[in-house]
Amino acid sequence: MISEIQTRGVFDIIKKSALISGRKQSDITVIAVTKAFPVSLMNSAYEAGFSVLGESRVQETEKKLPKFKYLEQSELHLIGHLQSNKVKKAVEIYDVIQSVDSIKIAGKINRIAAFAGKNQKVFLQVNTGNDPAKYGFLKDDALAALSTIIELENISLLGIMVVAPLTNDEKNLRKVFSETRMLRDKIRDKFCPTCKMLSMGMSGDFSIAIEEGATHVRIGSALFGERPQW
Repeated sequence: MISEIQTRGVFDIIKKSALISGRKQSDITVIAVTKAFPVSLMNSAYEAGFSVLGESRVQETEKKLPKFKYLEQSELHLIGHLQSNKVKKAVEIYDVIQSVDSIKIAGKINRIAAFAGKNQKVFLQVNTGNDPAKYGFLKDDALAALSTIIELENISLLGIMVVAPLTNDEKNLRKVFSETRMLRDKIRDKFCPTCKMLSMGMSGDFSIAIEEGATHVRIGSALFGERPQW
């Protein structure tokens, strides 16, 4: 399922895009998105060098884990919408929850993490493109919520995550990505120094996202081929 040619092509694009943004390929973390793929691909992905894996559904990940051979060596990120009734299991499973899109969810993560004796690493999901089909804080709402979220003792805010609108309009994509970067910069410089990371860009637009400052890109089909139907 993992094509060496596809993998090499992805890393060539990352290297080129990183140089355009004045960085090195090693500055960019690839989150290999294994959602909807079988656990055998998770194992193969790790063996191919992808130790940071992205999943979208808590129940799906939970079912895969007993047969995932590299759990201790990997870093699991939840990149899909987190429902309130799945928070407890999400805190148990994931190293990083990227989809914190409300104060309510942040508060529940904090309470459950405190009970578990864990400091949960999170990203704040924003909807910079004001896309009604996407989850996430609007820009102004994110700043308003920040004062509450950064006071939560069992949460560490590592960065910002955005899912860009589904479009081929490069100008619009660059606008969304650059505005997200500027929001990250403002949060990092004025409110939360640990908020350094920027998760944006997927298989169809990760080169643009890197050029605009992404530190983490979420790549599935460009590495593994067409995703199975849910």
